[in-house]
Amino acid sequence: MTTADILKKVRELEIKSKKLTNHLFTGEYHTAFKGRGMSFKEVREYEAGDDPRFIDWNVSARMGHTFSKIFEEERELSVYLLIDISASSLFGTFRQSKKDLMTEMCAVLAFSAISNNDKVGLIFFSDHVEKFIPAKKGRDHVLYMVREMLTFKSRSSQTDVLKALQFLNATTRHKSIVFVLSDFADAGYHDTLRVAAKRHDVIGVQVYDKRDEQLPQVGLMNLRDAETGNMVLLNTNDPYTRFKYSQQFQKVLDDAKNSFRKAGADLLQVTTGQDYVKLLQQFFIRRA
Repeated sequence: MTTADILKKVRELEIKSKKLTNHLFTGEYHTAFKGRGMSFKEVREYEAGDDPRFIDWNVSARMGHTFSKIFEEERELSVYLLIDISASSLFGTFRQSKKDLMTEMCAVLAFSAISNNDKVGLIFFSDHVEKFIPAKKGRDHVLYMVREMLTFKSRSSQTDVLKALQFLNATTRHKSIVFVLSDFADAGYHDTLRVAAKRHDVIGVQVYDKRDEQLPQVGLMNLRDAETGNMVLLNTNDPYTRFKYSQQFQKVLDDAKNSFRKAGADLLQVTTGQDYVKLLQQFFIRRA
């Protein structure tokens, strides 16, 4: 991809993301995520129904009648996007690869965040953390992140979700909104996910392809595991082989569901070519 191609793609994603943010997600995103707490806004005269715990006794004594403290939600948040860039993310047979889908979703989430005056950061991971971009505000920062999403090349083919979550827990002290995008064809991350979900608002996005789910019936096929490089010869016309393949994939979906449920975190499951816009909008509305 040439520099001109990259800039064109960045611009296309910016236009698409801003359009979606402005017309679909502004209200939903704003109400879907809570701020870190409440901050003092002003004092006003006590009204029926006000919480008596928030009566300002000092002001009330000076003024001769009762005043209440008014608080508002602290809206500024940090949003972190943890993106799996292992070799399996390059796979895709329907309209786009998993990486393309994750890039588009992350661009939309990033522009939604900055339109709400939130900060956005990024963690690329394979079997280790490959790049960390601390959370900042602003269009230029998001455009830089989108360029990195389009061009960054992983130095490892394998996945370790555990390492990404450990890095997040070690570097991010304040409560943040954390989106973890991966196919989650991995194990051993469950306890660390639970720790992360206690500190942060964690949302998993499990991305997969239709061919992950079901083998095409095309006779004998040599298949290579994208992450390990191992080759295996399969008879795709064999009913038992097809059943075991689908069963193994269903286990990956179920394991992710159970892990996020037990951690008290949300999980979205989306396939390449699916309308992720509708999925995100429904999620925001449900959260709100």
